[in-house]
Amino acid sequence: MPVGIVCAIPQEFRHLEAELATATSEVHGGRSFARGRLGDREVVLVEAGIGKVNAAAVTTLLVDRFGCDPVVLSGVAGGLDPTLHIGDVVVAERAIQHDAGVMEHGRLAVYQAGHVPFFNPTDRLGFAPPPELLARVRDRLADFTLPPFPRRAGGAERPPRIVFGTVLTGDQYVHCEVTRERLHRELGGQAVEMEGAALAQVCEAFGVGWLVIRALSDLAGRDARFDFAAFVDEVARDAAAILHHLLPVF
Repeated sequence: MPVGIVCAIPQEFRHLEAELATATSEVHGGRSFARGRLGDREVVLVEAGIGKVNAAAVTTLLVDRFGCDPVVLSGVAGGLDPTLHIGDVVVAERAIQHDAGVMEHGRLAVYQAGHVPFFNPTDRLGFAPPPELLARVRDRLADFTLPPFPRRAGGAERPPRIVFGTVLTGDQYVHCEVTRERLHRELGGQAVEMEGAALAQVCEAFGVGWLVIRALSDLAGRDARFDFAAFVDEVARDAAAILHHLLPVF
């Protein structure tokens, strides 16, 4: 089966598109799906656009029309964990839609997407990749090192850290220190973005594997929009490099 690869924005997409061999393209739902090879693997690559609806739409097409398994999201995110820095990478072992839940007393209580506690209750919160896929990914990345991230990005000229943790998804761009601290404190999020958990929900519905790889382009605080513009291209390159390294275990 081909590997489905989803990117949200052009800066993420072009790093992979440039290396796609023997590519053909088809347009479905207003999106161009490029089918070809990355290394030894057949892949279908698509730029989804921003947000959960876009991610869900292209994921459905990748699985149902192209037969992809797994589907992998590669790109950038905002950092929530104060121990992480721009350039570090979070691989999702859980993805949560932080903007789904029950609104009461002026505040959102996050609940499993697609559920409400008084109608179809569940003890679950978020989605997890298939354990066997995640185990192969952990083994493959155990000795993998990215090039040091530039000092101008606020790093210490060290290789970016690659961690496994919780990625939060919502249809808002987080540019707020208060929200950043709350999402990390209440949900244990290490990164926040706008597509991953929607992709995971669709893949689970179809019974196919999924993975989210997010390199931190900003720290989701008051300077998030400026950090994003400055570092998105370099950070997206590192997410693409990790994806390349992982292709043999998909």
